[in-house]
Amino acid sequence: MGQVIDFETGAVAQLRERVARAEEDSGDILAFARGHAEASATIHRAALAAIEAEGLDHLLHIVTRDWPGMLGVDAVALALSAGERGIRADRSGMQFVERRLVERAIGDNPGVTLRNVAKGHPLFGGAADSLRAEALICLDNDPPLPTGLLLLGQRESEPLDVPHGTELLGFLGQSLSRLIGRWLLP
Repeated sequence: MGQVIDFETGAVAQLRERVARAEEDSGDILAFARGHAEASATIHRAALAAIEAEGLDHLLHIVTRDWPGMLGVDAVALALSAGERGIRADRSGMQFVERRLVERAIGDNPGVTLRNVAKGHPLFGGAADSLRAEALICLDNDPPLPTGLLLLGQRESEPLDVPHGTELLGFLGQSLSRLIGRWLLP
C-alpha cells in the first residue's frame, strides 16, 4: 500500500509566513502614509504663514525665522539673484553676495536637491559649518523678478530617498517664488 504525503502542514506554514509579511508591509505602508500626511501638513502650514506676510520684509522674516521651527530644520537661508546683484538672507539678516555664487548654485541644482554633506552650502553663511544635510530648492521666476534658492539645512544627516518629500519642497519653493513676485511687482 502507498504512503500518504502531508502537504497541508507545509502549505499552512507558507500561508502563515505570507500573512506575516503582508501584515508587516501593511504596517510599513501605514507608517509611510502617516509620515507623508504630517509632512504635507507641515509644508502647507509654512506656505500659509508666508501667504499671510504683509510685505517683503515680513515674508523674509517668516522664511528665515519662523520656518526653521515650523519645518523642523536647523537653518533656512534664501539666496536671490537679479540683474547684477546677489543677496542672501538668513536669521542674522541680509547680505550682498556675488551674483555668480547664487547662479552657480542654481545651475548645479535644478528643481530640488536633497543631500548629505560634510559642510553646508556657503550660501548658508555662518551656519554652513555645522550642517550635515541640506535641501536646495530652486526659486524660478521670469525677469525682471529674481531667481534663487531656498536652502534648508540640518545638523544631522538624513536619509535621502524621499521622492514625495521633493515634491512637497518643490511646492514650497514655487509658493515662495510667487510670493516674492507678489511683493516685488507693482
